Amino acid sequence: MKKCVIIDYGLCNLLSVYNSLKYLGIESLVIHDPQDLKHADLAILPGVGAFEDGMRGVRERGFIEPINDFVRTGKPFLGICLGMQILMSKSYEFGEHEGLDLIPGEVLPFEAQKEGDEYILKVPHVGWSGLQKKDAPWEGTPLAGIQDKSEVYFVHSFYVQPKNSAHVLAETEYGEKNFCSVVFKDNVYGCQFHPEKSSKLGLKILDNFIKLK
Repeated sequence: MKKCVIIDYGLCNLLSVYNSLKYLGIESLVIHDPQDLKHADLAILPGVGAFEDGMRGVRERGFIEPINDFVRTGKPFLGICLGMQILMSKSYEFGEHEGLDLIPGEVLPFEAQKEGDEYILKVPHVGWSGLQKKDAPWEGTPLAGIQDKSEVYFVHSFYVQPKNSAHVLAETEYGEKNFCSVVFKDNVYGCQFHPEKSSKLGLKILDNFIKLK
């Protein structure tokens, strides 16, 4: 049986991810020791909160090099919400902060948009929105078997902008803006939404990730 670990770096939505995997019949292990990554077959980096705090937790708990080493093995790695943003090169959330740089790109803020007295883009983006296919096929990824424009649950004020558009697996329309909602590069995936809060569709996405080779 594959060994899946959930990385605890102090800002994680750990329990809901753990319980979602358990519901799927998948035993996972929440890890606090970076050395435990050496024995894992898959790894998940969840998270809620600010980018600077997240990177501080990853750094101070000694996870940066072990995460890099894990990714170099080619084993599947998934970032969720803040965990996705941390995969990028840098963030402009309350200043400029360096990320893990596993996928070249930036984390940028949404800007509220109004038409007259009504907001057409509120910040934060909270609620159900659709996943739209880009050029990359979804088969063989966590989105395998998912229908185009299927809705998942978001809670975020910042979004990722990969340097290479080929790393965008799915986009989501919010107001008049399309943003990258699923990013990938080789064995590294990130989803801005919360699969653990996205009902049956989110469970399927997590199950697809676990089944990756």
